[in-house]
Amino acid sequence: MGEFKDTYQTLSKPSPEILFKEKKSKFFGYAFPILSDDEIKPLIASIRKKHPNAGHVCYAWQLGVQNIRYRANDDGEPNNSAGQPIYGQIQSFKVTNILVAVARIFGGTKLGVGGLIAAYRTAGQMALSSADVITKTITAHFKLNFGYDDLDRVMRIIKQKKYKVVSQELEIKCALVISVPQNQSDELVSVFQELHKVSITEIK
Repeated sequence: MGEFKDTYQTLSKPSPEILFKEKKSKFFGYAFPILSDDEIKPLIASIRKKHPNAGHVCYAWQLGVQNIRYRANDDGEPNNSAGQPIYGQIQSFKVTNILVAVARIFGGTKLGVGGLIAAYRTAGQMALSSADVITKTITAHFKLNFGYDDLDRVMRIIKQKKYKVVSQELEIKCALVISVPQNQSDELVSVFQELHKVSITEIK
């Protein structure tokens, strides 16, 4: 089995707009961090609004770390001449939870399929090069339920193991939500299962 990867790369914020010119055609490139595909349509709509003369707004996106979903859209350009070259740059930069879009304003000279592939690839690359790429840790969340008598023992373990407390209810019956890097999940479960009065459930 491959080693579980507990970090991934994404963007801290949207990239600045870049401009690539080829035979008088203008290619405006953008990269955005996203958390769901619901964000894509509004972002593409905002680019179309910004560039009303753009004949095409082509894009590619990728979501997920373990179970990756992605899509490439040519928006009327010849098949695989725009979305796929943009997606190739997402793969090349090894980033996820991201949308890269390129708006093209035609300059009067046809570029041919090869020219389009090169131009969209370059614009995607420039957008990602100008973005701030950060590394994030994949975390898992667990809920602990236990009696107040066990509070000291539970908190001692949390402090010793440097687990992060997300929320807490400390009354006669206590409930804590803690988060850990995904690759420490099994260790966390086994540590608290040894305390028989503590019940632990993963929050999906």
